[in-house]
Amino acid sequence: MGSTSETSRRDLIKRSVALGVFTVPTMSLLASCASGGDSGGGDKVEKGTKSAKNPLAVNESAPLDVVIFDGGFGEKYARDAEALYVAAYPKTKGKIKHASTQKIQSTLQPRFNGGNPPDLVDNSGAEQMDFSTLVGKDQLTDLTPLLDAPSVDDPKKKVRDTLRPGVVEMGQFGGSETLVLYYAYTVYGVWYSKTNLQKLDAEYPETWDDMLALCAKAKKKGVAGWTYPGKYPYYVPFSLYPFIAKIGGPEVLRRIDNLEPGAWKDPAVRAAFEAYYELYKKGYVLKGSPGLDHLQSQKAWAEGKALFIPNGSWVEFESANQIKKAGNFDLAVGAPSSLSSSDKMPFGTLWASGGEPFIVPKQANNPEGGMELLRIMLSEKSSKNFTKQVSSLTSLDGGTEGLSLPPGLTSAQQALEKAGKNVLNPRLQDWYVALQKEKIGVGCIGEMMAGRMTPGEAINKIQKYADETRKDSSIKKYKR
Repeated sequence: MGSTSETSRRDLIKRSVALGVFTVPTMSLLASCASGGDSGGGDKVEKGTKSAKNPLAVNESAPLDVVIFDGGFGEKYARDAEALYVAAYPKTKGKIKHASTQKIQSTLQPRFNGGNPPDLVDNSGAEQMDFSTLVGKDQLTDLTPLLDAPSVDDPKKKVRDTLRPGVVEMGQFGGSETLVLYYAYTVYGVWYSKTNLQKLDAEYPETWDDMLALCAKAKKKGVAGWTYPGKYPYYVPFSLYPFIAKIGGPEVLRRIDNLEPGAWKDPAVRAAFEAYYELYKKGYVLKGSPGLDHLQSQKAWAEGKALFIPNGSWVEFESANQIKKAGNFDLAVGAPSSLSSSDKMPFGTLWASGGEPFIVPKQANNPEGGMELLRIMLSEKSSKNFTKQVSSLTSLDGGTEGLSLPPGLTSAQQALEKAGKNVLNPRLQDWYVALQKEKIGVGCIGEMMAGRMTPGEAINKIQKYADETRKDSSIKKYKR
């Protein structure tokens, strides 16, 4: 994600949104990646002296090893933060090893196996390492010292007190330890051009009946209602999952996340799946979408071939060139339309959560340095730099004062304000990556949206996959 968005959130992400070639590693491969144990491989640096300016006791002359996912957010923001790290610790000049890749898992597998992983990793994208495996193998550093350290901007505040709601909890896996820090903050939903809707004398449809009517109107003009990345159909849940919760209430997603028996058989799931399937049946999905990747679908959408696309707020940066060519695009994001007056949650309910997950491997040679770089990244200066560069919010609560935000990010801020307390954070894509992306996304939702599977068939198959995951003793389970 952003990463995605990818997607992220990419990965999903999460982008826990996902970008790059879709090659979700098998569990055995991931287990191999995270099986370093205590074999060693590098020399741990000695801690430095703790002080007000160095609250994490960073060794002020030790090398730092950083690997960044080169997806929708690029890598410059991380390099800029590294420059601030060197400014704070001048003796590290020339000692920061920076690498970027879209193939996180395959690139880092040998290093985890050898017990010599980097000090900080942006674990995102289609080749994201499976968090449940990393956690189960005890491969991640507890980031509590970082969260309890004073913030760069206000020493009277702990870092944890400067973060957006839910960010700390997202990095926890059934315990009090925080093992992942989600740096970006992504607003997911249905993205569109206000200008293209105005050409049809329309505004964003707040009801599903209005959505279908607008799609029918667009079809007569030779424009598709929707498109999506059919090669990576796990983007569809960015709007589908909050749609499910809007219809049936947040407890439906909670049961799904918890792998409860029969959770996918909830009437709200069936209603949401049938609504999306209707887009296919009525010809409101751009032809060829099942064969498109994320960039191709975004290009077609930005060119006005389709009105709507499920995505994350990284899309503004990732599609910037195409949007610029379109002229007055006026990018915006919409929350799921209301299916009926009996929906359990109000219009405006949406999915927003941390994205771009950063980890400090437990066997890192310089874990204090990795955490210190994260502390610097969570300063207002670094946060604003990230937002200006990639048109995305960070997990720092605020950090946009004085910035002139682009249309999409402005819309995302407004969407968050409208949602208020009705902000959802499904965990399936964080806890069970292979289940969410490969089995549910590609194997079921993708097949349904392509018309090769009915909603009922998709739901039955997803429930089967969820049940298999729940019964698999080799997969660590989580609950919320």
